[in-house]
Amino acid sequence: MARMSAEERRESVIRAAAKEFARGGYYGTSTEAIAKQVGVSQPYLFRLFPNKQAMFLAASARCLETTRAVFARAAEGLEGEEARSAMADAYMRLIAEDPHVLQMQLQMYVTVSAAEAAGDHELGELVREGWLKLWDTVTVPIGGDLKETTTFMAYGMLINTLTAMGFPPGHRVWEGLHPSGGPDGAVGKPVGGSAESPRSVPPAQ
Repeated sequence: MARMSAEERRESVIRAAAKEFARGGYYGTSTEAIAKQVGVSQPYLFRLFPNKQAMFLAASARCLETTRAVFARAAEGLEGEEARSAMADAYMRLIAEDPHVLQMQLQMYVTVSAAEAAGDHELGELVREGWLKLWDTVTVPIGGDLKETTTFMAYGMLINTLTAMGFPPGHRVWEGLHPSGGPDGAVGKPVGGSAESPRSVPPAQ
């Protein structure tokens, strides 16, 4: 078996860290658990990343970029409602097929809040930068309308919250989530067993 390069090991650490932090949060996750997931020693882990905060920063950046890329691919060549619907569908598939993405988002926001309160702004700066890239990625295909972008992202945060709380498909809390807030939308069928929004409901981070 070919020996993994340092860059390949680094990539493995980011993937493992994202899953461990998603489950346990920043403060509840040990670097020992991450090293065990990757199959390396802690001393080697710290040759790739200087500390746990650096691992969390890398995992957060990856989470944000993964979501941004999903939006970008889904909206490619589309505009307006078609782009909005495609991005919504793609996001719902993402969090249904890989729940760690949503869990990592939620842990990221909690950790940013705690860090900001303590006067540590490094993580917040990274997350805000990544979030603005998400915002811009959404804004362009739906026509640059800031109100539409705000609605898209706001609905998405509600979807994140309802999904995280485990509301099942068909529950009445989903009934108001329909395309563009109009009266004709219907709640979609579950994807991978997770609560799903209507096809055009805008998911956001």
